[in-house]
Amino acid sequence: MSPLHIVSAPVKEPPALHDRAMDNLKYIRETMERATAFTNISGGGQVAIGVTALAASAIAARQNVFKNWLAVWCAEALVALLLAGWSMDRKARAAKMPLLSGPGRKVAFSLSPPILAGALLTVALYRAGLVNAIPGLWLLLYGTGVITGGMFSISIVPLMGICFMALGAVALMAPPEFANWFMAAGFGGLHIIFGFVIARRYGG
Repeated sequence: MSPLHIVSAPVKEPPALHDRAMDNLKYIRETMERATAFTNISGGGQVAIGVTALAASAIAARQNVFKNWLAVWCAEALVALLLAGWSMDRKARAAKMPLLSGPGRKVAFSLSPPILAGALLTVALYRAGLVNAIPGLWLLLYGTGVITGGMFSISIVPLMGICFMALGAVALMAPPEFANWFMAAGFGGLHIIFGFVIARRYGG
């Protein structure tokens, strides 16, 4: 009679402690990013802002007095602000998320100082007669605000801010007769391009 041989089932080795720790860290990091990122920026709203900016650039180009040109773009800034607020509120309601959550407040507080600085500098430059610097200043400071606010939002937003800053830097050095073209390219073109990307990748 042959001796009995007990065959044990192969035991799977547990995953290495290092691999499990890395997986856990990755999950925690992704969860924290979703919790701390402001995702209520509306791509459709950005496109709408870009379209109204292109319309404003067409109207502004027909103005023979800088004061009227400035008034057109100030009116556009107000329209853009209303569109941005309405579209973000709409997206937040659809996602059942508070608009002014922790990340939302951080975005607002980060964006506000450069915008306020731009408004004050506009008044100062207008009084000093240095109006040729205003379009480049607007693009540059708006881009700065988008970058600082975008640090608490989705990753594509700071990239949009960098593009605005680059365009503003060129506008500051360019002949003044191209100012309206730079405004159209920035507040019109960049908003439309990045708005489509945001809508496609992040919805809304």
